[in-house]
Amino acid sequence: MQSQELSSAPPKADQSSLVAIATLCVALLAVSFAPIFIRLSETELGANATVLNRLLVFLFVFGLGRLAWQRLTPAAPMEEAPSAPPLQQWLLLGSVGIISIISLVLWAISLQYTTVAKCMLLNNLTPIFTSLGSWILFGKRFDRRFLIGMAIALSGAIALGFEDLSKAEGLLIGDLLALLSAVFLGTYFLVVEQLRSSFSATTILLWRCAIGSLGLIPVVLVREPQMFPRSSVAIFAVLGLGIISEGFGQRLLADCMDRLSSSFVALFLLLEPIVSAILAWLIFIEKLSAVTWAGFAVVLTGIYLAQTSDAAMHEES
Repeated sequence: MQSQELSSAPPKADQSSLVAIATLCVALLAVSFAPIFIRLSETELGANATVLNRLLVFLFVFGLGRLAWQRLTPAAPMEEAPSAPPLQQWLLLGSVGIISIISLVLWAISLQYTTVAKCMLLNNLTPIFTSLGSWILFGKRFDRRFLIGMAIALSGAIALGFEDLSKAEGLLIGDLLALLSAVFLGTYFLVVEQLRSSFSATTILLWRCAIGSLGLIPVVLVREPQMFPRSSVAIFAVLGLGIISEGFGQRLLADCMDRLSSSFVALFLLLEPIVSAILAWLIFIEKLSAVTWAGFAVVLTGIYLAQTSDAAMHEES
């Protein structure tokens, strides 16, 4: 009987992995809509105000939704009270919003000194920083299959960045700030991966949005002429950012990290600018070059190879 039980475990593990990959694909599609919504929002609002409204919409919709769910759903009887998360986990939870806002602010400042092409190119290095952090801080090991897959995916993403880099100019300080933004983004993925053992994805995102909003409000008051949208287009855009890109995108990304490693999630997100370009092609009729389609194929090949590695899975799964 025991051998039969053990033999049935791998299919269940494979099924949960497939569910996690499917969830990650839905999250990728949701976050890929962000540039579309941002373009529509910035017809009226500045960049900081757009991010602030994105966070506030998530807080309002999903925060109230969670309260309503807790009130309407009767509490199930518990045989044993769950242990409270340790202080270290609470400190990490409080740092989520700070880290993500630092990454966004560094990104915004870097755009004042360098080009979008350079920022995107340097942002593609996020999987390297996430993997280095996992190895240095948590001793995670990566096999040859994962490293080769990451190298292939990165080469495709960087090739796409070089396509737009021919006419790019900028100062070194802008490149350094964009690189720091990628470091903090990689740190954010690492922190979320650690928090998923103690907190739900919704709890993590609520804290991220609450702390991030508090940090952005004074910035918007000082630097932006307008805080909230008035036109129907901008209102639609910030609702899309808060509900679709943040609520389904970022929340589902965090949800995946109880099964998938943060390194693989960061690698998978190399597809985001490509999917966004395809969406812009469909919505705004923007042209896509042959290099974009080739880069898409290369990145997808690398991600598929990395996904077959044990390093793509969370070690505590």
